[in-house]
Amino acid sequence: MPLKLPEADTTIIQDKKNIVQDLFKITKNIIHSDEEIKPYETDGLSVYRQKPIAVVLPETTEQVSKILKYCHNKKIKVVPRGAGTGLSGGSIPLADCILMGMGKFNKILETDFDNRCVVAQPCVANLAITQAVQHRDFYYAPDPSSQLACSIGGNVAENSGGVHSLKYGTTTNNLMGVEMVLMDGTVLKLGGKHLDSEGYDFLGLVTGSEGLLGVVTEVTVRILKKPESVRAVLIGFDSIEDSGNCVADIIAKGIVPAGMEIMDKPLIIATDNYAKAGYPRDVEALLIVELDGTTSEVDTLIDKVLDIAKMNKASYNRASNSDEERMRFWKGRKAAFTACGVLAPDYICMDGSIPRNKLADVLSYISKLSKKHKLDVANCFHAGDGNLHPLIMFDSNDPVEMKKAEDFGADILKYCVKVGGVLSGEHGIGVEKRELMCEMFNDNDIQQQLNIKNAFDSDNLLNPGKVFPILHRCAEGGRMHIHKGKDKFPDLPRF
Repeated sequence: MPLKLPEADTTIIQDKKNIVQDLFKITKNIIHSDEEIKPYETDGLSVYRQKPIAVVLPETTEQVSKILKYCHNKKIKVVPRGAGTGLSGGSIPLADCILMGMGKFNKILETDFDNRCVVAQPCVANLAITQAVQHRDFYYAPDPSSQLACSIGGNVAENSGGVHSLKYGTTTNNLMGVEMVLMDGTVLKLGGKHLDSEGYDFLGLVTGSEGLLGVVTEVTVRILKKPESVRAVLIGFDSIEDSGNCVADIIAKGIVPAGMEIMDKPLIIATDNYAKAGYPRDVEALLIVELDGTTSEVDTLIDKVLDIAKMNKASYNRASNSDEERMRFWKGRKAAFTACGVLAPDYICMDGSIPRNKLADVLSYISKLSKKHKLDVANCFHAGDGNLHPLIMFDSNDPVEMKKAEDFGADILKYCVKVGGVLSGEHGIGVEKRELMCEMFNDNDIQQQLNIKNAFDSDNLLNPGKVFPILHRCAEGGRMHIHKGKDKFPDLPRF
């Protein structure tokens, strides 16, 4: 599928040999043959592909600094990449860029139980942090479904969440510090093991910045003590709208579960076939509610949740009576994306977030869109914080279906914004949602974001072509003011 990215600088491409030779003086870990760089041409949004000039794999912060400084002086674009599991195209290379792979930054540097934190390099997998501290009954709370593979640096770039973000927050709520290298080679240390910092919240600014402001080389995250008791309950409904209403009622009653997830029938069947989780197959929607705390507190909350479910016409319920059973409940949900591989040749996973009381409305609208675009959709989402993950089924080898899938996804996200939500809950904007930014932000909003980008990277060399929209599409949508042929965004690349 063709993808519009900033126009390539042919001079840079033609100078590939000299660029590679210069970078080879900084690190020997360089990949530059067409065959070797092919695995780096895409990320988790695999319908879009583009090869870089070369892939450089630094091993130290000093090497990252030298590489970025060299590229800054030579005006060479750089695209940072972690594990490559991102679903918004945030680490897709450019034809005239150096792709900086952080795969060799894969060590946990320190586990500090006194200060309840872990210091890790950016390509340490999310789950590896919990595995490093679980022998002392600690864990790292944000747990994306891809936690086995996704990197903690990528989690910072996208502000990733997961099933437990309702109670324990996303990455930004569990991040204590980062070491980061700017495009000109400057090394910054933001935050640390202390709980708060003086001055501006640059750490909050960096979290979710999608690799546009700097390259993260070290991350300090908060770890938590495991609660005394954790139980989950499966609740089945005869309509997905009833499941959405149940979620809203649980929150309205002042109950804050550790996690709440909904799956619709197509996903229930697919995940149960794949993971053998023992899900009921005769329900239209399945709600997983996990509660944690003291034993008496959890037992009481389970009863309250089941009462609320009954009031919302629940047709099935089953509470876990052991940790093994609870993990089996989650096994299917965690495998949802993989399980959907049998439903269609390809799927696009959307990522809008909405107010919780709009769940039933939006789910009903997605069903109507499915009929309009004549494409199947399977729904799973972090119901507690309103982060939707509709999986749109299509065949990427069919250009017509590909276009329909893109339009279907755009319609979902537009409706999310219309009901008071946002374009992304954790996957980021990247290239996937880039053209929808004008649905949510006016020209002043976008200019302020560009001003921040320019303060960190005035030449727009770090991960260009991502997040900010193509100008003519904003104008066509009536979302950007054009006066006498001129606009307010001189810093956006032209296409």
